[in-house]
Amino acid sequence: MSEVIRFDGRRPDEARPLSIERPYYDYTSGSVLIKTGDTHVLCVATVEKRVPGWLEGKGTGWVTAEYGMLPGSSPQRIRREAGRKVGGRTSEIQRLIGRSLRSVTDLAALGEQSIIVDCDVLQADGGTRTAAITGAFIALADALTGLVDAGEIEKVPLTDYLAATSVGIIKGTPCLDLPYVEDSTAEVDMNVVMTGSGKFVEVQGTAEEKPFSRQDNDELLALAWGGIEQLVQTQRDILGLDLAGA
Repeated sequence: MSEVIRFDGRRPDEARPLSIERPYYDYTSGSVLIKTGDTHVLCVATVEKRVPGWLEGKGTGWVTAEYGMLPGSSPQRIRREAGRKVGGRTSEIQRLIGRSLRSVTDLAALGEQSIIVDCDVLQADGGTRTAAITGAFIALADALTGLVDAGEIEKVPLTDYLAATSVGIIKGTPCLDLPYVEDSTAEVDMNVVMTGSGKFVEVQGTAEEKPFSRQDNDELLALAWGGIEQLVQTQRDILGLDLAGA
């Protein structure tokens, strides 16, 4: 790994400082404020004793997510999407969060109930979707643990840990965990979602200037896995869950 120093003094393979505050609210099943550098996302999990209509009577549960950026989360005011059609970027991100969470959840073991994880960006400096996934998993795990403690399900229906990070190529150098100033000028930009056992859930990679090689791709994925291993270890330390797949 090159010893190129980035604008904030980090090494290419060094993530931004991570902070996780939980619980954040008193009135919900799971709530986490996750901070990765200057990106701050509040993730709140709510249990509902029903499922979408197309799942009624099928004996299985549902996990989904909603995502939004609050008006003061960026230098320019973000317009609220409440009461109007959700934008394409917002829809894409909340669908990504939802399917990532479902990939490590045993929905049949959840029974006919739903968990909705709301991810609100309080401050955005790159990597909001990846921070949301990492924080949402903790909020989801807390909500599921609450159901076990209440005797509503037998065990926490999670098959593995789950976290996400961003990587990219900056001036020819693969770098981990991009803030906005790097993300907006990256030659290649990639978001990676993985399980604690090292399996891929989703990879979103884009060449911003010119196509990238197979070697570039492999280097970026290896860099992402190193960062995700650190995130998963933090999740393990916080939650203390022994998950079969992890």
